Order: sequence, then C-alpha cells, then structure tokens
Amino acid sequence: MATDRLGDMRLFVEATELKSLSAAGRKMGISPAAASARLIKLESSLEAKLFDRTTRSLRLTDEGQVFLRYCRIALQAIDDAEVALQDKQSTVKGKIRISAAVDLGRNLLSQWIEEFSFIYQDLSISLTLTDSNSNLIHDDIDIAIRFGLPDNDLLVARYLAPNWRVLCASPAYLEKYGIPERPSDLAKHKFIVLTTENGPLNEYYFNFDQQNLKYTVHMETAWETNDSVQARMWALAGHGITRKIIWDVASDLKKGNLQAILTEGIVREAGIYAVMHKNKYIAPRIRFFLDFLIKKFEVLAPHILNQLPQPKS
Repeated sequence: MATDRLGDMRLFVEATELKSLSAAGRKMGISPAAASARLIKLESSLEAKLFDRTTRSLRLTDEGQVFLRYCRIALQAIDDAEVALQDKQSTVKGKIRISAAVDLGRNLLSQWIEEFSFIYQDLSISLTLTDSNSNLIHDDIDIAIRFGLPDNDLLVARYLAPNWRVLCASPAYLEKYGIPERPSDLAKHKFIVLTTENGPLNEYYFNFDQQNLKYTVHMETAWETNDSVQARMWALAGHGITRKIIWDVASDLKKGNLQAILTEGIVREAGIYAVMHKNKYIAPRIRFFLDFLIKKFEVLAPHILNQLPQPKS
C-alpha cells in the first residue's frame, strides 16, 4: 500500500476521532486546504463518500463507518509491526487496554492488575468496566474478559475458568419473604435485574429433575440497574433476589451475607474467557498479561469456588 494512502487513512481516522478535518490536518502538520484535498482524493479513489460535511459538522456515512473499521485494523497492524521490531518480541512495556464486567473488574481483576503492573513497571493500564460486551472490532480494546464465547469469527477466545450463575438474596430478605423451593415460587418475590445495552437480563434458566425450566421476571415491579456492583449492593441491603455470576458473590456467600437459592437447578455455563482480535498482533505485554491471568485463575479457582453451590453436571 502506498505511503500517501496510509497518510490519507490516518487523516481520515484522526478526523473521525477529532470530529474535525481541520483539527486532524493540524495534528498531522498539514493545512486545512491540504487536508480537504486529500480527503476528496481518497473518496474519489474509493468511489465512495466517507463524510457528510457541513461548515460546522462532520458525520460518517455508512460507507465511512465500514472504511473506518478496516482503517483502524490496518493502521493498528502497522503500529503493532513497528512495536514488534522495537520490542524484539520480549519487552513488556506500553499500554494494555482491558475490558471487563463491572463487579468482576472491581473485586478481582483490579487486584491482579495491580500485582501485574508491580512486576512490569513500564506498563500503563486502560481499564473499561462495563456490563455490556465491548466491541473489540470497533473499540480500542486489546483483551476483554467475558462470560461465554464470542459470536464473531474475527475474535479468538482463551478459556480462563469455569462459571455459572446463582440466584441469591440476603438472609433478612429470605426470612421476611420465604425461601423459594421451585422456580414457580419466584412469582411471589421481589427482584433486582441487571440491564445491558441489549436489554434486561430477566430470564432465569434452571434444570430440575432433568427438566429445563425458565422463569421471566416482570420488569414493572423489579429494581433495575446497568451496574452489576449496584445490583449486588441492593441484594445485600435486602431489596430482593438477584442473579449473579458465582465469582462476584463467592465471598458474600461464604461469609453468609448472601444466601444462594434454588441451587439444585443451577445450569452450567460456558465459562470465563479472554477475548482478543484474531488477526491483530499480540504484543508481548498482552501475551504476558494473558499468561498471568491464566495462572491466576488456575491457582485461585479451586480456592474461590470451593464449597459453593455448583451445577450437578
């Protein structure tokens, strides 16, 4: 690919991030007129309009959205190649961009990141905590810690640990409202539901006596939040039953702050995975961090999950 095309791609990406072609030009050391001319030339060679432009705004077209995705991948690959040559495949330095669920990130991963950064002190960290899955194809994320496998063939996943979800509530709540013995008993109870960008996670699945059952929480009366930590805090405060991954409530269950219910029907799930770009160069810092995570989960999983309610099969 010609050098001027790479420069045009960088200009295009900078313009989308700065929301200004003139600002992108200034950042790259070229005049607004030259930046505009280069964009026109790029659009002409692609036979596609990348921006809808006015004197005050710059908005990506549908074609621009597609081109932006692949520009970022291509430019990142070039940057990664330069880093690989500079690092000689061994130096652990630079920034690691991590995405994880809020509760898991705050209660577990943040401690491990501190430990890892103490070992490799030339690192910097970007940690995005969200209970909606980060889009690794579009977002600037090196590694995402997710529950379950990705459904995109541009991503690759590495298994880290087993996982399942449990319904739980505070002992005070259960003393007041009773302990459900079957999923049908849940109709009498209050709930705390986690919501994501894809909607509320209000469908609960069980397996009792080799029979698959489902219960759907009515959102009209449920407490809801997009923050998994807040959902756990509300459960601890006695506001209702919530559904949590076992890793998030392991400590609370062992201390008796929360009590798991309907444990005979727990369904096994895919597990916890580290998800990365399939075709992106994996810098030494990412490989070392992945190996560190694998070892941490391997050593601590038996200790953390010991004596907790588990799926029967």
